[in-house]
Amino acid sequence: MAVDGEMKNKALILTVGMMIILLVSVFASIEFLNTRQSTPKFFVGVEMAYANATFNDVKDLVDKVKDYTNLFVIGSPGISLNQTLLNMTSDYIFNAGLYFIVLFTDTQQYDLDSKPKDWIPKAKEKYGEKFLAVYRFDEPGGRVLDRVNDSFINDMSVGEIANYSKAAGAYVEGVYGHMAYYLYVSPSVLTADYGLFWFDYKGGYSSVLAEFIGNQSRELSVALCRGAASAHKKSWGSIIGWTYDKEPYIESNDTLYQDLTLSYRAGAKYAVVFDYPKIDRYGILTEDHFTALKNFWNYVQSNPQDYGVDRGEVAYVVPSDYGFGFRSAVDHVWLRDADELSQKVWDDANRLVAQYGSKLDIVYDDAETFAAIQNRYSKLFFWNETIPVD
Repeated sequence: MAVDGEMKNKALILTVGMMIILLVSVFASIEFLNTRQSTPKFFVGVEMAYANATFNDVKDLVDKVKDYTNLFVIGSPGISLNQTLLNMTSDYIFNAGLYFIVLFTDTQQYDLDSKPKDWIPKAKEKYGEKFLAVYRFDEPGGRVLDRVNDSFINDMSVGEIANYSKAAGAYVEGVYGHMAYYLYVSPSVLTADYGLFWFDYKGGYSSVLAEFIGNQSRELSVALCRGAASAHKKSWGSIIGWTYDKEPYIESNDTLYQDLTLSYRAGAKYAVVFDYPKIDRYGILTEDHFTALKNFWNYVQSNPQDYGVDRGEVAYVVPSDYGFGFRSAVDHVWLRDADELSQKVWDDANRLVAQYGSKLDIVYDDAETFAAIQNRYSKLFFWNETIPVD
């Protein structure tokens, strides 16, 4: 009898243990499903920007990347100008399980049957959260710094441009005028840029993608874009563009992986790979680049704790309305040549990047945001003080 009782006790313990294991497995599965079904914090994908892109172009690239990305950017203006093609491509991307962003252009280019103000509300209802944002007007800040004819402040007089406050005001007003139409009908409106991020956000953009291009410092781009986004309580991202102005155009697969990882660890909401022109079946992207994307996707899935780990901890504060390009010591300030402050600001920023890497933000001495800035960082460095050498 004593032996039988002991065996019954062991059987009961074994049964209870198996039930506990089963329950833990069930709860873990539920948590996994909830995680998969919830909107992610981080989006990684490709922007297809081919000229005269076709539905098959979209289909090929979506099929290639859908298993190791969660975002697709329709960056070919011709697609949004053709509502039938836009519907086909959006449906295909949506059915592939990807989130997507659509590039729209000047509203005057759309005929009555394809007006964005009609399509966008229907798309929000049809695709829900998968339709993330509208991409509107490429590189507004860069256009000004490089004195492109259609920049926002070219009509200002020399005297007005010399007044940085007036230049900033004209730029912000110009940005808002170019994207306000979409701001009121879209879930979000973003652009990509390589300068003047602070003023892009002041103009109303929901998010800006900092361009990782050429040999420009990635950490400096992060500092400028993330600093501006944080101060204005908005999101930011990165877009890996051209490193060369001829084939292969894009950086190596190893550098691509590093840039994506830097973006993820710095807390970007978006990390996008720019694909243009279409020199092969998948544009400028090779199998090595796709392997880098796969490896990065695996890294993200395995290391959720690394997201945003290199957040902005210290900030460099530059004067209000100082529209400096931050590409060299002699970069433009708005449309003007470098001024007496440019060299110091350039040296300061690079010294701090060398010391703090992607944990540095660059912000402006702006009355509207400065109170929040003071409370966000452990240390502020100002343009009118000597930056200590570590």
